[in-house]
Amino acid sequence: MVDAVGSDPSRLRSVSGTAAPDSLGFFHPSRRPYRFTILTFISLIVMGSYFAYDSIGALAPTLIAALHLDRSDIGNLYTAYSIAAVAIVFFGGMLYDKLGPRRSSLLFCLLVLVGATIVALAQSRWQLFAGRLIFGAGSEALVVVQSAIVSRWFKGRELALAFGITLTISRVGTLFSFNTEELIARYYGSYRVALWAAAGFCLFSVLCNLVYNAMDLHGEKVLALPKPEGGDKIVFSDIRKFNSSYWYVVLLCVTFYSAIFPFTALATDMFHDKWGIPLVSESTGGFLAQIFENFLHMFSTAPGVTSIVIFASMVFAPFAGNLVDRIGKRATLMVVGSLMLIPAHLVMGLTHWNPIPSMILLGAAFVLVPAAMWPSVPLVVEEKRVGTAFGLMTAIQNIGLGLFPLLNGKLRDATGTYTATEIMFACLGVAGLIFALLLLKSDRRHGGKLEQGKNKQSA
Repeated sequence: MVDAVGSDPSRLRSVSGTAAPDSLGFFHPSRRPYRFTILTFISLIVMGSYFAYDSIGALAPTLIAALHLDRSDIGNLYTAYSIAAVAIVFFGGMLYDKLGPRRSSLLFCLLVLVGATIVALAQSRWQLFAGRLIFGAGSEALVVVQSAIVSRWFKGRELALAFGITLTISRVGTLFSFNTEELIARYYGSYRVALWAAAGFCLFSVLCNLVYNAMDLHGEKVLALPKPEGGDKIVFSDIRKFNSSYWYVVLLCVTFYSAIFPFTALATDMFHDKWGIPLVSESTGGFLAQIFENFLHMFSTAPGVTSIVIFASMVFAPFAGNLVDRIGKRATLMVVGSLMLIPAHLVMGLTHWNPIPSMILLGAAFVLVPAAMWPSVPLVVEEKRVGTAFGLMTAIQNIGLGLFPLLNGKLRDATGTYTATEIMFACLGVAGLIFALLLLKSDRRHGGKLEQGKNKQSA
């Protein structure tokens, strides 16, 4: 690794993390203000894709009516995304290695923009499907690249905090999508304006990417940053070396996420159709005033109720991650989170009780399980196989995320209600609970690493 200090010790610190001299200035690349400014733009390059990803679910009732779509067609659009996401796991890492962080992030940002634009222009189901395929190829790869870029700038410094910030800022896109897309369509009298708004957010991310590129290039020259690693790539010879704990984590991952994201794909339609919750808050005034009013009454609109799960994750995920680091109990928390899915989905499927408590319960599960699950992978596989472990886990996860939105829509079309779909999601919760209990048992056989907190691990 090239020493960033060079022959002049007053220039800057090395990438190892020694404090920078005061003479370097407030906004030098070695200082926190520079790092956290670039982190902001790293986060914003994904925010547009988060907005556009859920724009389909947020607009589902309007799209169904305007384009004469079935609920299964809405599910198909999420399936298209996941098909591309599975494929990109096998090729995204190679592209990243070949192009580097700046060019690869810009390429994937442009793919996201192109896909969102095709969706906004689409006149048929197949054009919508094609747009979501292109969008999914760019979006999922962009998330992987974002993680590698964050590691490049924050490894050995504030890495956990940096990942928490990127997640929170990126998911602002999802929160805005659910709480503004129907309002945009209603205010301007066209769902296409709302889809163009999604494409506009993707264009904003491209512009943020250009700022990141400029800052990263400058920082690389000044700090002599090391060549970043290529991220999660699958090495097939590694797969047979994984123990049972890893496979239970993978199976829990696919069942848990399949009970969350495919559900939110048509949750807005369910809340509007079954409970009669309005799509937007009734308000007067200008467009910005109505957006503010919509957020203020988030729990009284169908898209807003859907966004409770994401809102909980945005606010509490960093705290949950810190809690898991301190106390451990990862397998136990995964058991608790999986258990929460079952009553939440059954109550919404079998009763007409107010769905907000069930959504809050889903939100709590969505905070607990990911905070415990993703950091568990490096604890149950060898360090040299972590990239393969994450890549394979992501690919299998997206198989579930492709299958269950389709089943969600088809069951709704076949039965005329969401009862069967909610029972399906509750069954996924049962399966996840079983895998979490098996993981707890397997972890005990392998030394109990997942249950150990920071103090025990460092002892």
